[in-house]
Amino acid sequence: MIKDVFLLYTDRFDFFLQCTLEHLTLSLAAIMIAVFLGLGLGILMAQMPRVSRLLIGIISVVYTIPSIALLGFLIPFTGVGDTTALIALVVYGLLPMTRNTYLGIRGIDPPVIEAAYGMGSTDTEVLFRIKLPLAVPVILGGIRNMAVMTVSLAGVASFIGAGGLGVAIYRGITTNNPAMTLTGSLLIAVIALIFDFSFGVLDKRYRRKRRLPS
Repeated sequence: MIKDVFLLYTDRFDFFLQCTLEHLTLSLAAIMIAVFLGLGLGILMAQMPRVSRLLIGIISVVYTIPSIALLGFLIPFTGVGDTTALIALVVYGLLPMTRNTYLGIRGIDPPVIEAAYGMGSTDTEVLFRIKLPLAVPVILGGIRNMAVMTVSLAGVASFIGAGGLGVAIYRGITTNNPAMTLTGSLLIAVIALIFDFSFGVLDKRYRRKRRLPS
């Protein structure tokens, strides 16, 4: 089987390269949008605790919907293709991003916040100079988990006409070609591992930098 995968990859290199680029484009777009929206929602929840339970509840309920079901629900509104897949991936990415942003900010020791206010800092200064920098490790953890999950879920996008490595998996299933299915799956796993490793390195560097004296 390994030999079949290698031969298939070399013979269909252009096909797998195109699928990989499409997969990366879709995943990165979803990750960036989810980071932007999740960061904003997490900050809002941390600043307004009364709405945090409601927002977390709504996002958690949506998160429990199977990916195929969510894609099927979106098709009548957004059609088939990359747009629907992108929306679904962003929705799934919101929970870990929003939750970690909220927990990172709320987990800061109250005396630190009180000391900042005691020195005359405004709410905006406290948020951007104290809360967010201290919450970065937790936020990065959320981005790391969300990125790996997004890369994996993007493989389902092919079932609604979107591109990516899911196309190779789908073709392998429909043509009874295990080598094609395995090759697409392995490439998705490699991309997910690269994302996980990259964010892990970024997290370690940030923590090391925070420990250095200014």
